[in-house]
Amino acid sequence: MRGRRAGAFHGTADVIVLGAGPAGLVLGNLLRSAGVDCVVLERSARAEVRTRARAGFFAENAVRVLDRHGLAEGLHANGRRHSVCEFRTPSCRFRLDYGRLGRGESHTVYPQQELVADLLTRYEDGGGRIHFTTEALAVLEADGPRPSVTVRGPDGRPGHWRGRYVAGCDGRHGASRRSLPPGAFRRHHRDHRVSWLGLLVAAPPSLDAVGYAVHARGFAGHMARTADVTRYYLQCPRGTPAEAWSEERIWAELELRMRSAAYGPLRRGPVLQRTVVDLESDVLTPLRHGTLFLVGDAASLLSPSAAKGANLAVCEAEALGRALVDDLLHDRPVGLDAYSARCLARIRRAQWFSQWMVHLLHDVPPPHAPPLLLDGDAPPRPSCLDTLRTSRAEQDWFAENYTRV
Repeated sequence: MRGRRAGAFHGTADVIVLGAGPAGLVLGNLLRSAGVDCVVLERSARAEVRTRARAGFFAENAVRVLDRHGLAEGLHANGRRHSVCEFRTPSCRFRLDYGRLGRGESHTVYPQQELVADLLTRYEDGGGRIHFTTEALAVLEADGPRPSVTVRGPDGRPGHWRGRYVAGCDGRHGASRRSLPPGAFRRHHRDHRVSWLGLLVAAPPSLDAVGYAVHARGFAGHMARTADVTRYYLQCPRGTPAEAWSEERIWAELELRMRSAAYGPLRRGPVLQRTVVDLESDVLTPLRHGTLFLVGDAASLLSPSAAKGANLAVCEAEALGRALVDDLLHDRPVGLDAYSARCLARIRRAQWFSQWMVHLLHDVPPPHAPPLLLDGDAPPRPSCLDTLRTSRAEQDWFAENYTRV
């Protein structure tokens, strides 16, 4: 099939990749460089794909994946190493240099939209096929040898793509999940009953650390993105509209909850973007239905409290890419057969730690407090924070799991 050309509405490819986020573009680059015929179908416009702000903390294992495939040039040139967390509690503040604890690993801070732009440029410069403003509506015949995807193009025209495999990298609300038949999967879901107002602010970072502030009025978080842009989070009541809080109120709450009077003022700037995030844990098992595979947010959703989502997406894309290459070019299906179990082991570890972080940073009332994938109640939050502050063993455990993916 290699070399065939098609419009956005009809075509064929060995692998149809739904979604042009980190998962879809890492996978597309791996397949293209190996000589596997693939196409990426993305419902958003090119400009939106290149600029939509998301996460920006990449663990060393995810960076190694990008390095192995020549996809980390921009990250190394423009990213910044980061290895310190600062916790602010009602009684004190303390810092953990997690890069010197546990396995001695750190993060690279690089805005996700910059990585996506790098991946897109590499994919297109190498001749990769991608169609923007092309919405996948349904995956058909996934339990057969020739699955197909129905799409709607930029002007509303219907279309149809047929391939040998479909990679669902289109998120929890995409066509991949919607197309799974009843009984083909099990959904593991927990709503933590916590919401964050996520803020992207045109201001330099106020801390040289990730800031986690625990306060009676709710959690506040500080995460650097670039030298001039900072991400903040404010816990807010469930159902709060993103525009409900004025900038004056936002800064007042941030200053109060991060205890600026005691530890120094925040660097202010205009709010560039605001969204409300409801903290949830969500996993589908298995991650394969016939010729359809789930990757990234389509496979699992985590709260942003532990910066795992984009890292999981990168690692899962590599696992699926290698398995597809082995099957399509070398007639070795063992990697595809093992894909779901291999990735679910990684996802469960990430979910466990993410939910531990939710409990650490918030007062989560029962029955929402027990973690999704564990049994039993968690210890009281003040006890967890005090143990993290005073116990080297707990600090090593935190560091290892904070950077593990």
